[in-house]
Amino acid sequence: MLKLKELRFLAAKRVVFLILFTIVLMVSDAPSVPHPDSAPLLSQPLTIRWKYGSNVTLNLTPAYDSERVYLPLAGGAIVSLKAMDGQLFWRTEIGGELSASPIADDSNIYVASEAIAPAGEPTKSAGALRALGREGGVTQWMTPLVKPLRGSLAISGERLFGGGSDGRAYAFDKRTGGIFWSIAFQTPLSAQPVAQGGRVYFGAEDGTLFALEEATGKLLWRYRTKGAIRGPAAVADGMVFFGSGDGYVYAVSADKGQLIWRKRTGGGVEAVGLAGEALLAASLDNFAYLLSLKGSMIWRRQLPGRISAQPLTIQEAALFTPLSSSNAVVLALRDGKQLNSLSAGEELTSSASPIVVAETVFVTTEHGLLAFARPIAATTKTTP
Repeated sequence: MLKLKELRFLAAKRVVFLILFTIVLMVSDAPSVPHPDSAPLLSQPLTIRWKYGSNVTLNLTPAYDSERVYLPLAGGAIVSLKAMDGQLFWRTEIGGELSASPIADDSNIYVASEAIAPAGEPTKSAGALRALGREGGVTQWMTPLVKPLRGSLAISGERLFGGGSDGRAYAFDKRTGGIFWSIAFQTPLSAQPVAQGGRVYFGAEDGTLFALEEATGKLLWRYRTKGAIRGPAAVADGMVFFGSGDGYVYAVSADKGQLIWRKRTGGGVEAVGLAGEALLAASLDNFAYLLSLKGSMIWRRQLPGRISAQPLTIQEAALFTPLSSSNAVVLALRDGKQLNSLSAGEELTSSASPIVVAETVFVTTEHGLLAFARPIAATTKTTP
């Protein structure tokens, strides 16, 4: 009798063990639910955390570092703001007007400007490049130029690159403002230089992309299109990708500038950028395109306005700021479907590109700078 009870006990114990083992397997196989804060930033419900109000914003993309945003304003002014809460660190007025999108590193903000003649006097077009100190906005050095720089500035190591309205390409020493080299071309340069792989690429108003040796400025090759090149190039897999006002996206070889492929869109292309193993292009035909690096179409998606600003790509999503729309739109890179929408509360009219600093997304509007983040109490910063 005792033996029978022991057998029943062992059988029951085995059943309990099998049940527990099954439960453990079910739990381990169940899909994990991500914490809301770990989801991709652009797919989250972002609201305006703070706003810097100003009626004198420009069509220039703000500069930024890991903690601060540097907003360019009309009248030669630039303000330094804390990305997390909009705290104003300083405001500097250098005179004239800012002529190109500024850029920053961990010690300085580099700002290009042009002189403005007083009313009734002959128009001046002299330019200057300055380095403003990060902590107080005080000028560290200033380099005068015959003509102002246009488009955007770019940094590579100790070199600072810019292109002038007179067609001159420059490489400056960012520590002193000294000129390493300057090369003159016969067409205005108004795009953002891109330095990679020992080369720097300049887009021109006559549709030419120039490839220069970064160290010396030596012209390595040029490729001519039929429309202005106003956006930055992208470099990957031995190819240089860029858009043109003639409505095409181009891929040329990085070593010789020979055409590999081109893809037609319905309008001028001013924004091209890498998105993982693909190429994201935004066109003035109101469409965003995702292309493979071999030129095949992955998807295209219509947006509520023309796209002249460089989209912001974070993880598997991209943020676009269509002109004449009141919403910035987030698309999934996988299939082009809309993931999110950020309401600006007014029509977007600026071609300044959106940026991200400290988990905060910034959009420039006609009336200030909007900081989008995970919902918390909103505050407003207003200029005097």
